[in-house]
Amino acid sequence: MTDKSPTAERPREHALSAGLLARVFHQPSLLYFNAVATHLSIREAARRLNVASSAVTRQVAQLEDALGITLFLRDKRRMRLSPAGEILFRHSRRLTAPMEAAVSEIELLRGVRAGVVRIGTVESVGLSFLPRLITEFGKRYPRLTIDLSIVSSSEVVERLVEERVDIGFGFIAKPPRQVDIAFRRDVHIGAVMVPDHPLASAQNLTMDQCLDHALAVARPEISIREVIEPFLRRSGAMLPPMVEVNSIRMLVELALGGHYLSIMTPIGAQNEIADGRLIFKPLSDSGLPTNRFGILVRAGSSLHLAPAIFFDHAKGYFEDLQLPGAI
Repeated sequence: MTDKSPTAERPREHALSAGLLARVFHQPSLLYFNAVATHLSIREAARRLNVASSAVTRQVAQLEDALGITLFLRDKRRMRLSPAGEILFRHSRRLTAPMEAAVSEIELLRGVRAGVVRIGTVESVGLSFLPRLITEFGKRYPRLTIDLSIVSSSEVVERLVEERVDIGFGFIAKPPRQVDIAFRRDVHIGAVMVPDHPLASAQNLTMDQCLDHALAVARPEISIREVIEPFLRRSGAMLPPMVEVNSIRMLVELALGGHYLSIMTPIGAQNEIADGRLIFKPLSDSGLPTNRFGILVRAGSSLHLAPAIFFDHAKGYFEDLQLPGAI
């Protein structure tokens, strides 16, 4: 970020001494920096902190000056972190998160304000099970706030590793060592279609049978595509025209239209399956693995109070839930 004040050129060429830097890091500068880095907006950071934008600009400029390096870059009207800013943000989150969690837990116990549960989820779960789960949770724990992001399975894992979310919901076969599958349910992969589709009465449905009909499949950025890709291509024949989408909800909508059958798990379509508008038929291809749904947490660390309360609620919810296609 560039300080437009004419009184000084910032940042300085060299960082302050270690002792002076320690004093800077105990000032509001780091708090303000984290807010700007999180939202990539001076105005939004100021709004969240309930201070003037000029105060945020001043504190971040002070931090850049102390470090002797630019922390933010501007590209036209867009703000982004510089390489140095990325490094500082990664480490500063680890410094500030324990204190923020402690304050949140203390105030939660006092009943003064809400604790926050940061959740990352794949679309199919976010648009199907989570609304009811969160509604029940909100009624039971009205002082707890949910911060929910709908992203891909790979980004759910990435955000957990980077400590940007507390709990993840996604499909993952082999999590990295930094992530644990705290609760898991395996579900079949199959075809979702309307009840009068030509394959609705098929026994032991295979991918080859599906390829004879108009097909909708997930694009590679959705985890299920990696699982089904070898089975789409193993016949060696040229694939028929398909619709490829990056949205599970779109797969459901295309199946509802009647022309397409969609290759997916039933998660994301269970409401339509329950009311009879769609049916789910598992694929019987030899060697086709199941898709593993899980509640994900960071390995080797315990959840703070608010996320722990939500995790227990979610675990109980999914233990009792009847999943179509579950094993």
